[in-house]
Amino acid sequence: MAVLGGLSIERNVYKIRSIFFVARKLSSKVQTSKNSFLYCQELVRKHDYENFLAALLLPQASRQSTIAVRAFNVSLAQVQDQVSQGTIGQMRMKFWSETLEAVYQNTPPAQLVALQLYEAVQRHNLSKRWLQRLISSRENHLSSKAFQSLSKVEDYAEHSVSSVLYLTLESLNIRKVDSDHAASHIGRAQGLVTLLRAIPYNSKRQQVYVPLDLLVQHKVSQNDFLRGSDDKKVKDLIFDVASTANAHIQKARTIIPKVPSEAKIALMPLISVDSYLDQLRAADFNVFDPKLSQRNNLLPWKLWWNKFRGKI
Repeated sequence: MAVLGGLSIERNVYKIRSIFFVARKLSSKVQTSKNSFLYCQELVRKHDYENFLAALLLPQASRQSTIAVRAFNVSLAQVQDQVSQGTIGQMRMKFWSETLEAVYQNTPPAQLVALQLYEAVQRHNLSKRWLQRLISSRENHLSSKAFQSLSKVEDYAEHSVSSVLYLTLESLNIRKVDSDHAASHIGRAQGLVTLLRAIPYNSKRQQVYVPLDLLVQHKVSQNDFLRGSDDKKVKDLIFDVASTANAHIQKARTIIPKVPSEAKIALMPLISVDSYLDQLRAADFNVFDPKLSQRNNLLPWKLWWNKFRGKI
């Protein structure tokens, strides 16, 4: 009986130890998930602030997944912005491409963005093709940051910006043609506005990435941008880019009434694009106006108010 009693005690001790082991493992996993989310959240807040504000309006699960996707996108953009040597850039892009494959094979590397992206994919069954497009668009643009035409900028924005909006919709379990159609136009508008916002910054670095067809059409030289010119011909060029962005916004607005009400919150980045275009218009299309580089303190309120009204 003593032996049997001893075995019973040993079994109970083993069970208790097993429970504690599993508990520690789960606790460690939860802590890792929390750390990776906080890292991704800070990465997006620092490098993609306006889209970060829009993401905060999403329901919690969708917000976490969208932050993960945007952190992934920021990481890819940093390769393009920080690496001057093509070979190194290709190596880093290869890392992210392999990381994406590992995420979909349930073997994500111990990298904070990758871990959050894995959770997002598991949580919402995110489409791999949109994430792959984020990589390929950046990779194809590594060797040259110049665009031959405005339409090429729009194509690039469709792949690198609209794809994130498609994934945001998927995080809300929305896969509708009208929703994607609106997201496509908003993404293209965002890409064009990003180009405009980058002009003053790139000019200070003695780099210009204005579409070549517009330079020729308006008889503007790269020097005009390098010296921060506010000549009429420069403003006319900026007006053309802004008008194209605005056309996409207006097209999106005609589609939005057709999208499910729960999808509208994913399309909130339209508000920040519209706000910038209003500011640019007020500055008479002088893209070098210092006010345009200041943070829009009214934007958080505008985003919240539009969410409250259920409108965009």
